[in-house]
Amino acid sequence: MVWGDRLPGLTRTKRPLGAVGCGHQVTADAAAEILRDGGNAYDAAIAALLTACVAEPVLASLAGGGYALVHSEGVAPRIYDFFAQTPQRPADPQRDDFHPVHADFGQVTQEFHIGVGAAAVPGMVQGIFAMYDDLCTLPLHRLAEPALRAARQGVAIRSFHAYLFQVVAPIFTLTAPVRSVFAANGHLPQKGQQLVQADLGDTIEALVDEGHDLFYRGEIGRRLVALCDQEGGTLTRNDLEDYRVGRATPLTVRYRNTVLHTNPPPSSGGILIAFGLGLLEQVPILGEFGSPEHVELFAAVMALTQRSRLANANVELNALLNPELLDHYSAELKDRPSCLRGTTHISIIDGSGNLAALTLSNGEGCGHLIPGTGIMLNNMLGEADINPDGFQRWPLGTRMTSMMAPSLLEFDDDRRVVMGSGGSNRIRTALMQVISNIVDFDMRIDEAIASPRLHLDEATLSLEPGLRDLEDSCDLVIERWQELNLFFGGVHCVEQHGGSLRAVGDPRRDGVGLVVR
Repeated sequence: MVWGDRLPGLTRTKRPLGAVGCGHQVTADAAAEILRDGGNAYDAAIAALLTACVAEPVLASLAGGGYALVHSEGVAPRIYDFFAQTPQRPADPQRDDFHPVHADFGQVTQEFHIGVGAAAVPGMVQGIFAMYDDLCTLPLHRLAEPALRAARQGVAIRSFHAYLFQVVAPIFTLTAPVRSVFAANGHLPQKGQQLVQADLGDTIEALVDEGHDLFYRGEIGRRLVALCDQEGGTLTRNDLEDYRVGRATPLTVRYRNTVLHTNPPPSSGGILIAFGLGLLEQVPILGEFGSPEHVELFAAVMALTQRSRLANANVELNALLNPELLDHYSAELKDRPSCLRGTTHISIIDGSGNLAALTLSNGEGCGHLIPGTGIMLNNMLGEADINPDGFQRWPLGTRMTSMMAPSLLEFDDDRRVVMGSGGSNRIRTALMQVISNIVDFDMRIDEAIASPRLHLDEATLSLEPGLRDLEDSCDLVIERWQELNLFFGGVHCVEQHGGSLRAVGDPRRDGVGLVVR
């Protein structure tokens, strides 16, 4: 964490060039390098995105997808949707390479499905080029330089990322090509080891030289389709050629004295955050932070949000913000009884006030590299959270839903907070709690992010240390964690208030906050 441009006892220095909050020091350094070279927030965001695909390989990949919220002075915020899309042909369970593995988070185990049959149509590469063409000022070759150095010279593995590799070990040791990159000496990368990805570096350079058609209509696409044909995947040439980046208006809602801009449908994360905040706004926040009353209220909001999602699964997501529906659920909240995945994020703002919030995901990877490219293919079709109708039953050729919610929180006094999170279905609960911490408990952004979180999943209430148990847990199973954990998301955040910039990375995911001068 780094705070803004004035510290007690020190004179004011020159106005900062920008700030970045993200999940890795190498990713943050890439953004900072570009800001110092005269790039804007969007230049820095593209450099950081490319570098994250190298430095955070469990969480981001050029064969994944994501969303970006961008905003410039005098221009309405907008969303770039480059998330994964379902194939145009149905699954064939008798043929497709699709099978479960288990990721061990320590206190809980989560099932993922991998194999080439779990790969959806990637959107990351088109997203990079769409944002670059619309927003950037520096040459793309310059923006790719930090990622190329990281791939060819290597990235030193930090303890958090060594832990991540162990969590998803069955994926990153599945096939010989994957092992040759990530377990060449017989074990997965360990703390302090340099991870070199030469093939990935060559691929990034080729994409910069030849453009996104290399991926969607050229040699990389041909290799991807051939891999699916040979190993039991579903993607075809038409899937790649027909993919398009979406551009949309954010979902905008008020919460007390703030305005929240976040990811709109067909993504479900933003609308569920807005729904939860809508419920919170209609009741008083009782008790101090972490008290039984506080925990009880948020558990109830999470339960109602969870129930509304299931009850309205076949209804337009925007209908969740219908005042009558909010009134229905908030009435239950007021009269309530005493209780009732791999993703990374980059937040950037520059000295001119341009901002970008990018949430990126590869699922966890399907265990296969696109041959000769160093690119791990996604496993989005194997993610339970984004397959609400069940595995291998997707609607054909359709953008998948997601919990990802890059967001901008604006205050009446011109303060702006840019945030997003990784964490599968914990994204919405992590962001809702951080927003409430800032607005309702008047916390600084570092306090809001570091404060303990809870998450309700069906009948299990998970609590980080520092939150007190409910006095009457009813039918809930209480899962008390011994320390802050990546399970509860990773909210990386930057803030602008006047001429001051602040940046915070979530300690749960070894996050980095950097103010650039």
